[in-house]
Amino acid sequence: MKRFVAVALLLAGCSSTVARAAAPTSGVAHGAALPAASTSAPAPTAPTTTAPATTTTTVDPGTLPQTAARPSASDPAFAARIALLWQAMVSGDATVALPAFFPESAYLQVKAISNPDADWHGRLVRLYDADIAGLHTRVAGYTATLVGVTVPDAAATWVLPGAEYNKGSYWRVYGSVVHYEVDGRASTFVIQSLISWRGQWYVVHLTTPPR
Repeated sequence: MKRFVAVALLLAGCSSTVARAAAPTSGVAHGAALPAASTSAPAPTAPTTTAPATTTTTVDPGTLPQTAARPSASDPAFAARIALLWQAMVSGDATVALPAFFPESAYLQVKAISNPDADWHGRLVRLYDADIAGLHTRVAGYTATLVGVTVPDAAATWVLPGAEYNKGSYWRVYGSVVHYEVDGRASTFVIQSLISWRGQWYVVHLTTPPR
C-alpha cells in the first residue's frame, strides 16, 4: 500500500509538522529549514508512528556501515529532506537540497566501479542539479505550496551485491510522487528512484530516469 505523508521539519531537536509550505514568488533565504514567510496556517498532524533515528546530525551517515533497516516515508528525517528539496525547487538553489541526496561517502562504500567519487559528482549530482533547475521553472513567479509525498514503501526491493554495479546492498523504490499546488492548481512530479542508507530514504535519481 502506498503511503502519503505530510512534510515535517526538525527544529531545535524536535519534529514539528508542516503539511503545506507556500513558496514566495521571488527568491527565498537559504538554510536548513524553510523560512517563516513560506509557512502557511497550521496543518493536520502527520503520522506519529515512526522508526527511531538511526544516525545523529553530527556524524556523516555515509561514514558508518550500511544496515538492513527498512526505510519508511513516515520518518520525520525523510520529511525534512523532502522539505529541503522543495526549498531548492522554489529558490532555484540546488545546493540546499544536497542533504536529500544519497551521501557521497555512502556511495563510495556501495559502488563497485573504478571511480565512484567522479561518478557521484560528475553524473549523479550534475543530473540532480539539472532536474532541480527544471522543476524550478514550474514554480518560479507563482505562489507554490508543498502538499506532501507518496512513497510506495511496500514495493521497496532489497538490492543485493553484484546488481547495479554494486558491492553493497540497499533498499530501492521507484516512483515516489511529490504533490504540490501552483496558484491553487494541483500538480506533481515523480522521484524516479530512492535508495536507502542505514534505514533512511535518499534521492538518487530525481526526475531523470536511471540509465
